[in-house]
Amino acid sequence: AGAGEVWTPVCLPRFNPDGYFYAYAARLGEEEEEEEEGVRLILLSTEREGFYAAAACRRQLEDALRAQGWLAELAAAVRGGAGYGPSRPGAPELRHFLYKPLEGPEEMQQLPQFTSPELEEPYTSEEEQHRLFDLYHYLHSRVHSPHRPLRLLYHVAEKETLLAWVTSKFELYSCFSPLVTKAGAIAVLTKLLRWLKKEEDWLFIRYPAPFTA
Repeated sequence: AGAGEVWTPVCLPRFNPDGYFYAYAARLGEEEEEEEEGVRLILLSTEREGFYAAAACRRQLEDALRAQGWLAELAAAVRGGAGYGPSRPGAPELRHFLYKPLEGPEEMQQLPQFTSPELEEPYTSEEEQHRLFDLYHYLHSRVHSPHRPLRLLYHVAEKETLLAWVTSKFELYSCFSPLVTKAGAIAVLTKLLRWLKKEEDWLFIRYPAPFTA
């Protein structure tokens, strides 16, 4: 493979336990982008010797995108990010959350997923992010304690208030400002759950290909 190109076997047991996919990965427009930015292309093949065909396909696609002016637009979209902020659900009191659905189509349950917003103030530093996720880890260990499992846990920390909510349908770990009450947090999360349900087709892969799990 040339610079910026990767060709590697990938085993997907549900697709073929005795064989491989072959993945070609390359950065498009790499001469126009910084090392850690840009648009990536991944092509899959069942042909072990398919590298040169994949590389030719990449060059044709790259030339077409550049000729139409779309490559620069794609690169700008990548730099802009595809995430969402904690205020997107319409709950400004919410600083951050982690949500994991536990129900849905059978195919979806074979591919565990979660969603969370981008980290914003006061969790922009690496130190504060680690502190927040340590708190989430503490909540998780409490609600899943083998001795006394909990369905709802309200926890007041030094700089924030957190609420963990676990049901047969979902797990939700959330973070608020220090002054939010338990009743107030539950009201906000009830609103959040309605938004998550409304946007689940955007947030989750509900019908993944059977060989992805």
